[in-house]
Amino acid sequence: MSHPTEPGRPPGHGHGHGHGHGHGHGHDHGRERGRAASFLSRTKHLVAPHSHDTADKTDEALETSGRGLRVLGLSLAVLAATAVVQAAIVAMSGSVALLGDTLHNVADALTAVPLGIAFLLGRRAATRRFTYGYGRAEDLAGLVIVVIIAVSAALAGYAAFRRLVAPQDVRALGWVAAAAVAGFLGNEWVARYRIRVGREIGSAALVADGLHARTDGFTSLAVLAGAAGSALGLPVADPVVGLLITVAICFVLRDAIREVYHRLMDAVDPGLVTDAERILARVDGVRRVGGVRMRWVGHTLHAETDIVLDPDLSLVQAHTVAVEAEHRLIHGLPRLRAATVHADPDGTDGTDHHAVLHGHR
Repeated sequence: MSHPTEPGRPPGHGHGHGHGHGHGHGHDHGRERGRAASFLSRTKHLVAPHSHDTADKTDEALETSGRGLRVLGLSLAVLAATAVVQAAIVAMSGSVALLGDTLHNVADALTAVPLGIAFLLGRRAATRRFTYGYGRAEDLAGLVIVVIIAVSAALAGYAAFRRLVAPQDVRALGWVAAAAVAGFLGNEWVARYRIRVGREIGSAALVADGLHARTDGFTSLAVLAGAAGSALGLPVADPVVGLLITVAICFVLRDAIREVYHRLMDAVDPGLVTDAERILARVDGVRRVGGVRMRWVGHTLHAETDIVLDPDLSLVQAHTVAVEAEHRLIHGLPRLRAATVHADPDGTDGTDHHAVLHGHR
């Protein structure tokens, strides 16, 4: 027994189960009462913030997108301020290395644009064509960020190689060092902020963007090391350290690729599957737990599962068990927005209840 969605409503946007949290069959209020129902739903959320009503889940998803947008706005301001300071010192010192670092910071700030667009798209309601909504836009933004990190690594390596071939003296070394430190601190703060919030809201793209900010911090350290080498009469130190930093950037690139690849391939933490199986096994009436499938859509989880029940249960009784199973999953798994529970009768008499489907699997 699968839980059907209401006509005209996409999956994951209200299952209509009637278990006291807003999923009720037969509770059609009509369009004329829509605004009142919305007000009551929000009021209910204030007094029962752990509810998993569909409206509450939608509000939660919008809030996480809003958090992501706030992170991008603040980090964009920090990186822009850092770039302005560095640009002024570039004009004074003539440092090509610092110029490259400044351009890196500008590029890092610009990565907020595709990710911000993705967060805004993710707030749009699902349609009959995009039935799961627009959350996957974050994964596409993650791909763009990975490309930007790769380009940054290539440019950093190229600049370091050119400086190795033709070392150059730098003026105002003290100011260059100060700008490098400012660049590192700004990027590292942004990186920690983006990675922490990205993991909290489940956004792989925001985590990848944080890793990209960290690469620019490494580039700033290369500028600092180069300035120190120049001060000691070793201009070759700058390109050597730059090459080492390029290698470090490649390791960061590997981590970002892994994050985005796992998301695109619908990978989840195996511990979540284990937790879901444990939760379902504890539901009264569930004899066995079949397959559990999960995927990320943006920064929210969607789940599908099969449970085996007593074949003598009535349709209403089986539906009640399935509703309770969904209830437990939504409360027990972080960032789970929707769950589809399929109930199978226990074939203890040898009956194969899925025989007609074998040729289609």
